[in-house]
Amino acid sequence: MPPLVVSGAGAAGPRLNNDQLYKFSYTTEVLVDRAKGSKDGSAGYRISSDVDVNLVWRDPSSKDDQLIQLVISNVKIENVAPRSAKKNIFQGATTQSLLGEKKLAALERPFMVHLKNGKVGSFYCYKAEPASIKNLKRGVASLLQVQSRSGKVIENDVSGRCTVEYKAAQGQVTRTKALETCKTAETGFTTYIQVLGVSGESSSVTVFILEDGFIKSAIAKETHILAVNARRTTSAKIVSRQSLTLVTIETGPFEAAGKNVASVVKSLDEKLFAVGVTAEKVKSQCKGCQSLFEHWQAVQKQFEPDSLSKAIAPRSFLALIQSIRKASKDEILQVLKSSSKTALPQVVDAVTSSQTPASLDAMLQFLNFADPKGLVLQERFLYACGFASHPNERMLQALVDISKGKIVSNEIKESVVIIMGALVHKLCQKGGCDLPTVVEVKKMILEGPDSTQVESDVQMYLLALKNSLLPEAIPLFSKYAESEVGAYCTVSLTALQRYDVALITDEVKQTVNRVYHQNRRVYEKNVRAAAADVIFSSNPSYMEVKNMLLSIGNLPRELNKYMLSKVNDILHFEMPASKILRQAMKDMISHNYDRFSKVGSSSAFSGFMAHTADATTTYSLDILYSGSGVLRRSNMNIYGASNGALLHGLQVAIEAQGMESLIAAKPDEGEEDLESFAGMSALLFDVQLRPVTFFKGYSDLMSKMFSMSGEPMNVVKGLILLTDHSQVIQLQSGLKANAEFQGGLAIDISGGMEVSLWYRESKTSINNKRGSLLCAEYI
Repeated sequence: MPPLVVSGAGAAGPRLNNDQLYKFSYTTEVLVDRAKGSKDGSAGYRISSDVDVNLVWRDPSSKDDQLIQLVISNVKIENVAPRSAKKNIFQGATTQSLLGEKKLAALERPFMVHLKNGKVGSFYCYKAEPASIKNLKRGVASLLQVQSRSGKVIENDVSGRCTVEYKAAQGQVTRTKALETCKTAETGFTTYIQVLGVSGESSSVTVFILEDGFIKSAIAKETHILAVNARRTTSAKIVSRQSLTLVTIETGPFEAAGKNVASVVKSLDEKLFAVGVTAEKVKSQCKGCQSLFEHWQAVQKQFEPDSLSKAIAPRSFLALIQSIRKASKDEILQVLKSSSKTALPQVVDAVTSSQTPASLDAMLQFLNFADPKGLVLQERFLYACGFASHPNERMLQALVDISKGKIVSNEIKESVVIIMGALVHKLCQKGGCDLPTVVEVKKMILEGPDSTQVESDVQMYLLALKNSLLPEAIPLFSKYAESEVGAYCTVSLTALQRYDVALITDEVKQTVNRVYHQNRRVYEKNVRAAAADVIFSSNPSYMEVKNMLLSIGNLPRELNKYMLSKVNDILHFEMPASKILRQAMKDMISHNYDRFSKVGSSSAFSGFMAHTADATTTYSLDILYSGSGVLRRSNMNIYGASNGALLHGLQVAIEAQGMESLIAAKPDEGEEDLESFAGMSALLFDVQLRPVTFFKGYSDLMSKMFSMSGEPMNVVKGLILLTDHSQVIQLQSGLKANAEFQGGLAIDISGGMEVSLWYRESKTSINNKRGSLLCAEYI
């Protein structure tokens, strides 16, 4: 942030007179509600009291350097809005019973403020006083901080270190605090995915009425509105008000003698200590709350597999996460060790998603990556790390340590590296690209593809780079897009499609065009189709589009049909490339009946799933067949968009190759020597998961055909924490508000392929079960 030009610095603030006691009435209240209100109205409470203020000491050389004493008395706590006796928690309660005898005594104990040129420099109180009481006193002191000239300054008060603008008129000063600039010790966290995140608006305005250089009244209003981006009806509104009004002026004590503030304070009360003017953290204690183990015993039935597709599963998942975040490592281990085998994978999801130091330590102690019996739990842990809403460097370091240790399964080894790429992307999003562990992992995955000749390892590193979305990886993807190995080409091209168009240079575009037009070598159909997708999505030029249109009619039969469907889909759905495509189609050589009448079974189609004022959800389904009619590639995508942000919510792709030998059909050009293969890959919420292989090689196909149970193979299954926003709002009154938004998803994606030699056909299936929940809590 550029430095502020401070105008009005050193302007005089309120001045107190000697031997006078200024008696004020003070109230502060806080209300919480939905942003647009609710049928039950706002809920909140009001604290009212008397405040006596007097001058203790003044620097003889400066009238605006003052030490002031404040005493709070006659404290009352009550509801803000009318409530029936049944719903009124304050009914029959006294201030002492609500606060406690010790806290009330601390609140009514005198405290001092060093006021210099209208700014609170030091705050003096008893060191042993509870943090919540100190914060309330700081809230009162914040209404004494004012300057009589207009200008912008940086001030410290209970809200933190904030940029403040003063506007002075006759007898009135308006102070507007830019709350988004406030730096505080407690902030909270939010999800890295903007579409699923929470956005807010805040304002803080205090109006001072001055008379004879002193405050006659100060009225403050602070508002915070928070809402889920994709569903703004799920929202919270927090309003805080303060009022300080001068009631009367009486005869008060005389000034104390002394050279400076510190010596005067010590001479008056040795127990007074200088503490910061910004708010302190308040440790909350829950009396009578369930322990984590008691909570788990009450909800464990909802974590069984049969309940995963019901709304009760994500609800219980979110509630368990809240309990885990308050628990110790030993308490978490107790739950893990007591869970049934069928519920344990879901517990691993919850513990990992909690993202606390204790939960991560518990998982690392509980899992043994050298144990071949724990593969399901290991993968659930890794996927939960990949979907983490706000991962930190320590989580990435844990995966680095796992990758360097003994891992019994190659599939788990691949998942570790692939998920590390996802964590690198999330940490870089929040400015953590220069963290030591991130730098180490970046170096490893960038050098990985060229460091090995093992095909599965090269693909593993490419998938990790695809998750990382590092700009430095674009030249690597461009290189491997022209590889002789079809899998490398497909991963590289689909990765390039995920980058911001501004990062796709002319050199990269030339590479992708060479692949599509086969300028240097012959490529498989699915590789050329992926190249076409990259060209269409990367702001293509007129000549690029025209050359692609001219290629239609000279392509293999099914690729011809696929390209025609793709062109029609772009035009029908008004995609970004539709404008330049229409210009190119004005040329009759590019657009004529001969080209656009090609037949086939392949298709490409996009449509809307949901369209609201807050978010838009779209889907696309691309199917490419081989010339013999066997499925070559099926690709389904779901996207979510909100406020200019885009989320790749789901991608399920099935690929098959080398199946022509089973039905005595002729392979297409460039696919004559392909090994029999079928597999499935999934991308979920911007995280590419490890692909699943149904079979690879003719012998594997034969063995699978005779051993297939007909049951689909699991790709991803579990509970995912989608929306995760926790915010501590430090109010100017000294009170705090906590806002929490959580959204959970229970999902089960599986797929399979059945091959019949008798009927010479193959059958593919994708199953998707899910249940979701979004909730908000504000206190």
